[in-house]
Amino acid sequence: MNNILFSTFSLKIHKGLDSFIKIQNAVVTTGTFDGVHNGHLDIIKELCEKKDQQQSVLITFFPHPRQILFPDQNIKFINTFEEKVALLSKYKIDHLIIHEFNLAFSRMSSIEYIRDILKNKIGLKKLIVGHDHQFGRNREASISEIREYAQLYDFEIKYIVPFQLNGLVVSSTKIRKALLEGEIKFANTLLGYDFFLTGKIIYGKGIGKEIGFPTANIKIENKNKIIPANGVYAVFLEIENQKYGGMLNIGYNPTFEEKKLSIEAHIFNFKDDIYNKEIKVSFKSKIRDEKKFNSVQELKKQLFKDEILAKKNLTH
Repeated sequence: MNNILFSTFSLKIHKGLDSFIKIQNAVVTTGTFDGVHNGHLDIIKELCEKKDQQQSVLITFFPHPRQILFPDQNIKFINTFEEKVALLSKYKIDHLIIHEFNLAFSRMSSIEYIRDILKNKIGLKKLIVGHDHQFGRNREASISEIREYAQLYDFEIKYIVPFQLNGLVVSSTKIRKALLEGEIKFANTLLGYDFFLTGKIIYGKGIGKEIGFPTANIKIENKNKIIPANGVYAVFLEIENQKYGGMLNIGYNPTFEEKKLSIEAHIFNFKDDIYNKEIKVSFKSKIRDEKKFNSVQELKKQLFKDEILAKKNLTH
């Protein structure tokens, strides 16, 4: 995890509790916040609506708890940790505490977490709890138990009702499922912004250039970053703070019988040398599934159609 990241406001980032100095009136929320999506916004809004002398504290975890508790699962996340911190940095949060999640911490009881960490180390005065949040070992503490702790340790508790869009509760799980099924527009609606990934442009085999559609081959460094379903997408691409339209293919290039998954972007009206540069790809819509064509000419014909459709999608 790199010691990165800008702050739109005056966010102070603490890597662990050792660098955090206890405050008297902390408004606190805690969670993984994968996606920093629409379902999180009411929690963040409540966190940032502080009274005089109060400071907001958001506690999140690294590594993600599921990586520690279920190490054999191939877990993919909406954001890399750096992306998540960048998204949180856009809000008027005073303190972001990045707490190491390990097996010892996972065994801490709910009362130990609230008493020893939130109250004694942070200075909890108000706790903001999402609808599905439970504290402690094996998620043992229900909302009723947390209310008992609030009376015992003298803090206010604010329960945030589930955020819904068209009757559907927004969650990271639903967003991840939508992305894996290629439902980009639906995922973006739940997120409240366009899903994006970042990577480095690397050399490919040059096949795209040979057929008149040069592509930037993108390497995603973080193995836990979720990649949308195979197919062709309309995308915006950002390189050195410049934004371009384009179309992107995720898959195995079946026409050329490739065996390794690739992510390749054709950038409209672009000819610069951008190898080894960082690129951000924002997904707008899926155009079609990946398909094997009978000839290169048939593929080129389809790519011209894809370009027209991608440009149309990027202007709506």
